Order: sequence, then structure tokens, then C-alpha cells
Amino acid sequence: MFDTRPLYLTGPRATLVRGPADQAAVRRSNLGLVLRHLRDSGPRSRARIAQETGLNKATVSSLVAELVQRGLVSEGTVDRAGSVGRPGLTLHLDGRGVCGIGVEFNVDYAVALVLDLRSEVLFEHRIALNVPALGPERTLDAVAGLVREALAAAEAHGARPVGLTVAVPGLVDGVEGVVTVAPNIGWQDVPALAGLEKRLPDVTPIHIDNDANLSAIGEWAMGAEARTPDMVYLTGEVGVGGGVIVAGQLLRGASGLSGEVGHMPLAGQDHLCGCGRRGCWEAVVGLGALLRVAADDDDPVRDPGRDLETRLAEIERRAEAGERRTLAALEQIGTMLGTGAALLINVFNPRVLVLGGYFALLGRFLLDPFTTELRARVFAPELAGARVVLSTLGFTAAVRGGAHVALESVFDDPTVVA
Repeated sequence: MFDTRPLYLTGPRATLVRGPADQAAVRRSNLGLVLRHLRDSGPRSRARIAQETGLNKATVSSLVAELVQRGLVSEGTVDRAGSVGRPGLTLHLDGRGVCGIGVEFNVDYAVALVLDLRSEVLFEHRIALNVPALGPERTLDAVAGLVREALAAAEAHGARPVGLTVAVPGLVDGVEGVVTVAPNIGWQDVPALAGLEKRLPDVTPIHIDNDANLSAIGEWAMGAEARTPDMVYLTGEVGVGGGVIVAGQLLRGASGLSGEVGHMPLAGQDHLCGCGRRGCWEAVVGLGALLRVAADDDDPVRDPGRDLETRLAEIERRAEAGERRTLAALEQIGTMLGTGAALLINVFNPRVLVLGGYFALLGRFLLDPFTTELRARVFAPELAGARVVLSTLGFTAAVRGGAHVALESVFDDPTVVA
């Protein structure tokens, strides 16, 4: 039989309301709609929110009252822009009482970052960590300790965490929270989610994801090219990862394992990759490749026990000083980086190609050979309309993306905040 119950319009989309439970779901959806609109469009009066979302003014007033009561929205100054009649107060995204936590661990470091709902950083701390040497159990111990520091900082700011997202340099089964394979840190089939839940019983929910995917989300959410609907993100660390945004959505693939661009077979067979295969792209453009070409074995920049950014600062200093070996290494990396990036532009036709990780920190020395190679290899003229930009997020892109993902639960359902 056809459903003859009435159809109620809630904003720009029609929603079939079947009963009290459905009405509650519609209200939660509309609360999220208003909250997202303030985040994405900036401060607005109630009247402008109603006009731009399609919700009626009475509904918007009711929704805003609840969001204010929950501490997610605050009132500001009088909004006189384009107003007819009595001007209304401007509404701002607030949410200082809630936060999301992002954590990343990689070959030689771990970092934690806490963001409030306005994307303001409440806490950030990075530690040197030799993850391959420590192994899974001791690494998870260290990560849990870092999270406890983040929790203490959040509490000091009066912010309640709504979730934790952990970035890992490898393939991840996001449903089970298992690190399927992460060759650069020597992990295979490690139940990271279960390990962290055991160590952090009071933190919920916890999610595990690939570092490049979360970096791409971080760039899309709060980078210099935020909200660009079609974007390719490339990050350079010990490994090389990629995240692809298509029409504003992260492209995960059929099994959620896309983005392992570092293992495209673009190098010669004499280049051994950390994954055990030969010829992978990251074997010739990853951080290890740069350091091998630029420095001798006993050079301090090749010491994984030293802070990564300190080592990269030394590489930058040498390049600025005109050291030939360093400049030749950077030119070589830039050219090979352009070879692989050209393939990605040919396949995905992004509006923006973002270089992150060490590619961004040393970008001014990489860009000339990189763009020369791109122009030689991208099939369409003018790089198919793509612009190349350097990330402004540095090595925080993954943790910012992780914190953003954790905070999405509030935008999906603002009633999770009491």
C-alpha cells in the first residue's frame, strides 16, 4: 500500500514524518543544519539563516534557542546587513565546551591535538617516538599517555571530548579498527582500536583511519584551499600517501583502502620500498629517499631519534646556503614527485593539488622541477586547470582532520551535547 501519511517540509529537503520518534529525528537534523550553516557560512542573523536554509523563521528561532541553551551558539552584535525593519542579533558558532581529539603516530613521532567546535586549538603536543623499535604494545602505551595529556588539557579549558580519531600510516580496517598492514612501522593485523579502548576506557568513541585520508580531510576542512570540492592531497613523510576529494567527499574505494599512491610502480627495480616490493614511488620521493641522497649515513639529519622538523630545518638551511648536494637531491625529488603527481592529475582532474608533509616544508625548493615535470606529463593543457599549492597545516594536517572527524558527531546530532 502507498503511505498516505502527510509529508512535512524541513528546510530544503522533504522529510516524511511518521511519528514522535521521526519528529525528534527531524529536529535533530535541523539542529545540525543550522549549526553547520553557521560553521560554513559564518555569523548570521536568524532571518538570514531562515532565508538561506529554507526553514521558516519560527522554526529557526526555536532551533537557535536550543543551540544557545546547549552552549553551541552565542549571540553577538546587531546584524544590519540588508535588513528591513528591526535588525536581529548576529549568531556565532560557539561550542567552547566541546572538543575533538586527533592523534597521529608515524615512524618516528606521535602528536596529539585538541580542537574546539570553532576549530581553535586547545592543546598540541608532539613527541619523538621510534614506533618500529617499540612495537605495537609499547607504541599504544605511549599514544594512550599522549591522549591522557590531551584530556587533561581539555578539562582545563572546560571542554568535554566528543571523540578521538587516530591516524595511522598504513591500511586500516575502519570498521574493526585493525591496522591491516603498515610496512613502514612493521605492523600487520594489529587490533589498534581494541588496544586503545582497553587503555582509554573513558574515551568514546575512538576511530582509527589512514593518515593521508585524515590529512586530506583536514586540508578540505581548514586548509588554505578549504571546501574546494575536487582536491588531491599528497603528503611526504617516510612514506608517501594521498587523499582524493571528489565533489566534497573523500574517495575511499570499494574496500576503503584507496590513497596508497606511494606504491605506484614508478621507480626502477633497483629501488627497494619499505613494503618489500621494488619500484614503488615512495622509494624515490619519500623522506628516506631525500635523506639518502642529501646526506651520509652518519649525518645527524638521518638520525630518526631527532625531531623530524628539526632535521628538515637543517635540510632547508643547507639548501638556502646553496649546498650543491642538498639542492641536487631536492631537484631529483621534485622531478620524480612531478612524475607521479601528473598521473593523479590525469586520472582525477582536481581543481587543486595540495602538497603536504615535508613536500610543503621544503616546497620552495621542490616546486620548480615539480611543475616542470607536471607540464611535460599532464595530458591536458594548463595542467587541466589544476593549481598546485603548499599546505599551510604542516605536519598537523592528519591530527586536525582527526579532530574534525571527531567533532562531526556534534554537527550530525547537536543533542549529544547536554
